[in-house]
Amino acid sequence: MRSIMTFALLTVLGGASVLAADGDILIADFEGKDYGEWKATGEAFGTGPARGTLKGQMHVDGYQGKGLVNSFLGGDGAEGTLTSPPFAIEKDFINFLIGGGMHPGKTCLNLMVDGKVVRTATGPNDRSGGSETLDWASWDVKNLRGKKATLQIVDRHTGGWGHVNVDQIVQSAKQAKSALSDRAREIVLDKKYLLFPINNSAKACRMKISIDGKVVQDFDINLATSSVDWWAKLDMSKYAGKTATVNVDRLPAESRGLALVEASATIRHAQPLYDETLRPQLRFSQMRGWNNDPNGMVYYDGEYHFFWQSNPFGPKWANMFWGHAVSKDLVHWQELPVALYPRVMAVKHCFSGSAHVDEHNTGGWQTGDEKVMVAAFTDTGCGEAIAVSNDRGRTWKYIEQNPVIKHNGRDPKLVWYEPGKHWVIAVYDIFGGKRTIAFYTSKDLKKWELGSRLEGFHECPELFELPVDGDAKNKRWVVFGADAAYYVGTFDGKTFKPEHDKKYRVHHGPYYASQCFSRTPDGRVIQVGWARINMPGMPFNQAFSLPTELTLKTTPQGIRLCAQPIKELETLRGKAHSADGKTLSPEKPIRFKTDGQLFDIVVEIQLTGAKEIKLSFGGSQVIYNVASATLDGMRLPLVDGKLKFRVLVDRPMYEIVGGEGDVYKTAGRRDAGKVIDSIQLSASGGTAKIETLKIYPMQSIWRK
Repeated sequence: MRSIMTFALLTVLGGASVLAADGDILIADFEGKDYGEWKATGEAFGTGPARGTLKGQMHVDGYQGKGLVNSFLGGDGAEGTLTSPPFAIEKDFINFLIGGGMHPGKTCLNLMVDGKVVRTATGPNDRSGGSETLDWASWDVKNLRGKKATLQIVDRHTGGWGHVNVDQIVQSAKQAKSALSDRAREIVLDKKYLLFPINNSAKACRMKISIDGKVVQDFDINLATSSVDWWAKLDMSKYAGKTATVNVDRLPAESRGLALVEASATIRHAQPLYDETLRPQLRFSQMRGWNNDPNGMVYYDGEYHFFWQSNPFGPKWANMFWGHAVSKDLVHWQELPVALYPRVMAVKHCFSGSAHVDEHNTGGWQTGDEKVMVAAFTDTGCGEAIAVSNDRGRTWKYIEQNPVIKHNGRDPKLVWYEPGKHWVIAVYDIFGGKRTIAFYTSKDLKKWELGSRLEGFHECPELFELPVDGDAKNKRWVVFGADAAYYVGTFDGKTFKPEHDKKYRVHHGPYYASQCFSRTPDGRVIQVGWARINMPGMPFNQAFSLPTELTLKTTPQGIRLCAQPIKELETLRGKAHSADGKTLSPEKPIRFKTDGQLFDIVVEIQLTGAKEIKLSFGGSQVIYNVASATLDGMRLPLVDGKLKFRVLVDRPMYEIVGGEGDVYKTAGRRDAGKVIDSIQLSASGGTAKIETLKIYPMQSIWRK
């Protein structure tokens, strides 16, 4: 419902009251080019009304006409006020549309009489997620009739939801009613799952699930109003036989979403599971919802555990559960129920972190034969937190000592430092206005002491040790942040000392927030990153990189990190197309007819005059430029005149490996989801001798 009243066509230029045809008095509709007689201070409101959604903002709707007040100008960091000229209160109610942040006194609309705030209202959002929809609100001002008043729109909050949206302020004899309402229903949990209808375009609303009067889940959800894009699930088997009360706030009147929530013995799919058009086939991806950072990567007793930042109830960033999957071979994965969840297990969100195994029971949490798995993560409501599991990661307990570290940062990486027999947490920290990694130490995982700080990093730190050139007697430590730019150096359990002045880089493209497995059985350092690639129209969004093995090697420029896809992926290879030993010239490219979407392409070429080498597959290309010595924009000098690279092609994306893993790039396919009918290798400017050209069709990891 856009309005409960109609107005005559009019324009308010100076903020004076205008009488509408039905007797309502329009104070402001913000349709002008500027604010007229309204006075703005600060930067948040600009010089005139916004025309809808501003840069970097979620979609704004629910306002009327073309203009509104929107203090997101420049982001949530901007502050300011917007004050109306005086007007007389002549009606019983003042109605208005409002949205944005719920920060009383800081993101609000105030009614002021004699310089004092006599009525105030805020938007509905005080947490991550939420919606930019404006909704009707109303003040009863019967006792103020006849008085002179002003309106002040305030933005004095610079954190999340630090803005306010306002439109269509009117005086009326009738009270405006919200177009959104809170609803609830009860569902008997006589089956394993609760299923929730999701529409990717639906506005997020808040849902709480209670058992015996206690809230057990609390999350935002893109609950479908009628049309369902996909079905989200929540494993409720531990509450079998009980009755759940499902509460939803700010639900549109026409929504059927709550009525469609049901208990089910099976998961429901609107598209074939793991065979959706854009489903990655060579790497793990979560069944439903949004993913971002890999978390908690650890090996324990035959299983690789992979956790990640997850919103199971929508296609965009929100909520921040920890998803959970296990594998025996790093190729084939089984998704388990969510491990950590926001607001109920934690104070707020369960942000990024890591996991390890407490071999020596230093925390004293072991209750049986299984070693304790420990997850260290950022609880956005308090600080760095610990959760523990005594059943191989299937269930988790939030410890009573949380937060174990309280500081201005996030994303702890938990490491066991064997020489000192103590734990280390490397965590992003803002100190003195500078971005750093802080290194904390502990003997029992509960009490932590600051050891040192290392400047120049932002988010998601990683810390590990590797031999140089495979020599176990010559090791170095490596540290990097979310962008994967790294230092090589030494670490004494408290302080990291880089051996070079500037950071180096292996990974390129939309690759972010990577993490490495702890405790791998063969000592390999295996890394997985968040591939920031959108999956439009799918029941899942974003992806992960292929697992890569990291090594250190000596180069003419010094010690460098290399990344190669793990060898286990080669088990997915089929019979190769081959053109070994052939000569490549501008007139004679090598072309293979293909019929598939999954390929592992290995190329080694001796350049004998060619100025450019191009690999084409479907709508995508990988180009090596001899003059600039770049492979798809990455610096890769030839070695003895030889070019070596590898491309692994998946349905929505591909990854490029240059040299011996000297450079590595993640990219989205231009023809994502389409069959590739040919793969071609060509040269320009001269000839090249193909030493190896093998095109392996690959088998899906989801094939049974």
